[in-house]
Amino acid sequence: MIVRQVKAADVRNMTFVDWQPGERVNVIFGQNAQGKTNLLEGLWLFTGGKSFRGAKDSELVRLGAREARLQCRFDAEGREQTAEIRIEKRRRATLNGVALSSPTKLTGLFGAVVFSPDHLMMIKGSPELRRRFIDAALCQVSPSYIQTYSEYMHILTQRNALLKDWYRFADDGQLEAWNARLTEAATDVVLARCRYCDLLREKAIAVYDGLSGGKERFSIGYETEKGYAAMTREQITAYWAQALEQSRRADISAGFSTVGPHREDLTVEISDLSARHFGSQGQQRSAVLALKMAEAAVLRERTGEQPIILLDDVMSELDESRQDYLMNHLDGWQVFITCCDPSAIGRLSDGSVFKMENGSLQQV
Repeated sequence: MIVRQVKAADVRNMTFVDWQPGERVNVIFGQNAQGKTNLLEGLWLFTGGKSFRGAKDSELVRLGAREARLQCRFDAEGREQTAEIRIEKRRRATLNGVALSSPTKLTGLFGAVVFSPDHLMMIKGSPELRRRFIDAALCQVSPSYIQTYSEYMHILTQRNALLKDWYRFADDGQLEAWNARLTEAATDVVLARCRYCDLLREKAIAVYDGLSGGKERFSIGYETEKGYAAMTREQITAYWAQALEQSRRADISAGFSTVGPHREDLTVEISDLSARHFGSQGQQRSAVLALKMAEAAVLRERTGEQPIILLDDVMSELDESRQDYLMNHLDGWQVFITCCDPSAIGRLSDGSVFKMENGSLQQV
């Protein structure tokens, strides 16, 4: 997939932008609060998802404007396509002139992977954030996983409701029934996550090796201490059946399910040490970038379409060699990088440079 042209009107601080990015690396530089991230945010909306900054739709409309408008001309599925998004209180979308029932209908057609400084919490933060990364990525490459995960969460919610009111409505028969259903659903979630991590691992290691110049070893695993990799489906099911039975007293006391895939973690290590606890700022940032680039590679492999790469404020905390890798060694990808430091641009050997100032974009 290649983005050919982007138009933005009354989006955040952008009164009007008409942009034709290059096919390779596009660097957008400028001081803080000039609109660089707004541009990437606008591109991301064409994936059908909400703002990666967590903003409400109404917050994307420029102050004083009635509505915001975005248009993107791009190559996908072997032909040129045009998508348009209009935002008032909510988003409305059209594709090739045809109104869509929901902007989410763009999902799967316009592919993108985004890195923002908030994603550093994927390494620094709680296991929930790493689980969220796996689950969201899985939903893109395997739409059936949406149903798998939803089923697990539905059963978990029902089991938790029973546990919460256990001392009022104790029912061993009901608990056993929910345990049986949760065991099967947990097995489905675990197998999907393990398979995805297997797809991700080699690609993430290759990217991190490039970023570190081969000086650091990178590894990821999904709860490897349980030995999932060596377990059959039947063994995983038996494991969870036993785990739920053993946690029965603790679950009743707590009033919720204390074990399950909803409490597991993705382990990320650099040179055999936890990236979360021992990684430097640059190493943690490199780890997230490796995971994000691997996510893009898996998406390309599974869907046949190559997503664009959106890297917001990515240069901070990276040394020159890591910056050089991002600028000049992401061959075959259309990349959009924002940065504040214009000196980083000097390391770009083949790409396009744009300056963002007060919501206006100009090619340099």
